[in-house]
Amino acid sequence: MRPFGTTIFSEMSALAARTEAVNLGQGFPDTDGPAEMLAAAAEALAGGANQYPPLPGIPALRYAITAHEQRFWGLARDPDSEVVVTAGATEAIAAAILALCEPGDEVVCFEPYYDSYAASITLAGAVRRPVTLRPGPSGRYEFDEAELRAAFGGRTRLVLLNTPHNPTGKVFTRAELDLIAELCREHDTYAVTDEVYEHLVFESEHVPLASLPGMRERTLRISSAGKTFSCTGWKVGWATGPAALVSAVQRVKQFLTFVNAGPLQPAVAVALGLPDAYFTGFTAGLRERRDRLVSGLTDAGLTVLPSEGTYFVTADIRSLGGTDGIEFCRELPVRCGVVAVPTQVFYDNQEAGRHLIRFAFCKRLDVIDEAVSRLKRLG
Repeated sequence: MRPFGTTIFSEMSALAARTEAVNLGQGFPDTDGPAEMLAAAAEALAGGANQYPPLPGIPALRYAITAHEQRFWGLARDPDSEVVVTAGATEAIAAAILALCEPGDEVVCFEPYYDSYAASITLAGAVRRPVTLRPGPSGRYEFDEAELRAAFGGRTRLVLLNTPHNPTGKVFTRAELDLIAELCREHDTYAVTDEVYEHLVFESEHVPLASLPGMRERTLRISSAGKTFSCTGWKVGWATGPAALVSAVQRVKQFLTFVNAGPLQPAVAVALGLPDAYFTGFTAGLRERRDRLVSGLTDAGLTVLPSEGTYFVTADIRSLGGTDGIEFCRELPVRCGVVAVPTQVFYDNQEAGRHLIRFAFCKRLDVIDEAVSRLKRLG
């Protein structure tokens, strides 16, 4: 683990504090989640739900998770054997990889990728087989089919897929997912899908890989409350899938955190059952913030790439004469008082992302407007 030092998020957030810059680097909202959820958490705290919950998660939350998957994605789960509650999606991903991979096994993943993926694969003694996402003619991130096919081989154990995708904002299309599913079936490979931004798709629709033919029995689907309900500090996530795969994750989880978030689990159960208006309003609010920031970045002279989902939008710094994202992001707070994140740190092949940086728009509109005002200094 020696190559894994302080994360870029820690560095950029410290830089934001030191320079009093507007922090559009780290992806956490600056508002709280729904009032019903917060009230349920307070009630649970006062009501004594402060001891160890069951290892798989409290029944109310497990039942709420399965009802939510059925309601939105048409996935039927057994709440007693096909769900495990985790300390955020990060633990679920780590536990899934540790449970399914042996040393030397290969994991196909799409770069750039969230930084914990590489660390989890390394902890398992497995080997990354990255497939690079690159902006196509329309600016939309795409991958090469031949490169993806070549990444599969005799040691491939699983595919790690994040859609909607951090940091690019890409939403994998049905055709792309069909190809991934075809290769999983052909190579008898598991899939671990990180779908924490499932309710943040702005123009198309979210399609879980597990809903495709032949994929339910080989897919662990991971999500969390943090992004959908603006409670990233609660660290309540979950993994769903076939009982055998969920059991494997649970066996690892018991030696990581054992259990987590006892008084917060009832509150997340309440949130998952909120009416449709909450989810559509949540998506619309983030779409408005995206559009506001994209307009400002464009006016500042950056080449902005399409953001189809998530909290994030990426931009090409070459239009402003930049060539290195790390250097550009370290200078940006001094130049205009805004912090972003260089996406090259999320690539094995750093040259592919050296000219790209990421901004988070999960902030209040007044914060985004202030950032946009400052970004005008770049022009």
